[in-house]
Formats: sequence, C-alpha cells, structure tokens
Amino acid sequence: MKRTALVVLLVLVLGVVSANAQSYVVGLSVSTLNNPFFVDLKEGAEEAAAQLGLTMIATDAQNDANRQLSSVEDLISRGVNILVINPVDSSAVVPAIRAANQGGVPVITVDRGADGGIVVSHVASDNVAGGKMAGEFIIELLGGKGKVVELEGIPGTSAARDRGTGFNAAIASYGDIKVVAKQEAGFDRARGMSVMENILQAQPEIDAIFAHNDEMALGALTAIRASGRNIIVVGFDATDDAVKAVEEGRMAATVAQKPREMGKIAVEAALKHLKGEAIPEYVPVDLALVKK
Repeated sequence: MKRTALVVLLVLVLGVVSANAQSYVVGLSVSTLNNPFFVDLKEGAEEAAAQLGLTMIATDAQNDANRQLSSVEDLISRGVNILVINPVDSSAVVPAIRAANQGGVPVITVDRGADGGIVVSHVASDNVAGGKMAGEFIIELLGGKGKVVELEGIPGTSAARDRGTGFNAAIASYGDIKVVAKQEAGFDRARGMSVMENILQAQPEIDAIFAHNDEMALGALTAIRASGRNIIVVGFDATDDAVKAVEEGRMAATVAQKPREMGKIAVEAALKHLKGEAIPEYVPVDLALVKK
C-alpha cells in the first residue's frame, strides 16, 4: 500500500513538472558565447529552467546586433512564451524588443539594459557602482596620484556606459590622477591586447589600467608583460582566468559579478511573470571586489 502511494505521488510530481515544461517555453538570446562570462550566464539560466521544469531555447548573437534581431524574430515565430535578452547593444536591441512587444511576448533583459521598447524587468549588477569601486581601488593603490588608462567596452551597451560613468566619477574627484588614454576594445581579449600595444607605444608613463571587462584586462595584461612594464590592471566580471590572475599577482583586482546568478534570477523572474506574479522592474545582483 505504501509503495503504491509513493508511485502515485511520484507520478503526480512528474506530471506537474511535465505540465510546466509543456506550458512554458523561454527564449534566451545571449550577446556572445565567445566570452566566459556569458557562457556562465547561459548555463545559470539553463540550470534554472531545468529545475523549474521549463523548456529553454538559447541562441548566440555572436556580438552581432542584426543577428540578435533575426534570432529574436525566430524565437517569436517558434512560439516562446517569454524572452530573456542579453543585448549586444542597448540601442540596437530596441527593434528586437519592439518585435516581441508587437507579438505579445514579454521581455526580460539581463546584464545589459535596453534604450527602448517595453521590458517587464531588468536583471543586472549596478555597473555604475562597480566602475566606481574599481576607480576607488586604483586611487587607493596609487595614493591619489598617477596616470591611468581606460579600456572601454562595446559602444552603446549599458554596461560599458555605466562602468565608465562610475569609474570616471571616482577619478574626477582626484585632481592628481589623469586619464591619459581611453579606447574602445569591444569587450574582447585579442582586441584588448592590440589596443593596449598601441597605447603603450603612445604613452611612456602609465600607472594603472581599468578595463570594462576581464577579457580586455587579460588581453592588456599580455601586452604589458611583453613590454616589460609594471602597470596595475583592474578588470570587471571575475571570470575564472581573471581571478586566477589576481591570485597569482598578475592582476590587481577584478569587480565580481555573478553571471550564473543573473541567468538563474532572470529565468525565475520569467516564470513568476508568466504565472501572473508581480516582479520588480529592476532586480539588482550583488557586486564584490576580488583582490589578493
């Protein structure tokens, strides 16, 4: 009798999970999977979807806004119930969001925000606070005096804009610290290295570098080591490679985000919205400075 009851209970539980999986399909559009940060974000979202009994269809925009628009339109045509979008570009993603709005598909953005369209919630770290945190740490290490370089992320992304805003606000409060160069390196390691090589040739005196993400920071680090110069490097994201570089003393610090947590929270928010529950317009995810 007990065994029969257990079997019935198991069937009921599996039935509920199966019903959830059949009822709701989540479309996930990731800006790029050529970056460990966004791989972690995707995996966190997929793990949450599996735990909640949801079906997930994930796409990789490969850092191409047009490709992201096409993939979002494809997800809409495939009948997803909700979209979780990590924009390639905060402005360029607007047509994709408006397409979802017109199709009656709700949208949640994660990590990077959108400059238009209707979004039910945005899940992200406070990038302004993170940029300020990095700037204040560099100020502390330099004793309030020195020459710094800023490696900027993809123009038009909220992450690049906000991290730069926070960093420059911190630096501006110290007149003896000057930003001698700032250049866009696309959140990419190879570009970070080549851009840094050019800056090193143009600037004979550099005390510290703030990169808007760890991939650019690690690329810059390669260029710095090849030059034989001693320069403080601070990144953003706390990817595995960057944390290892901090532990080994090659990087001074990285601002830690929690991409897996972002992906998880975004999917949990998606399910709540689909079930008619209220969710905040902005869901913050904690930051921390990883240093030796």
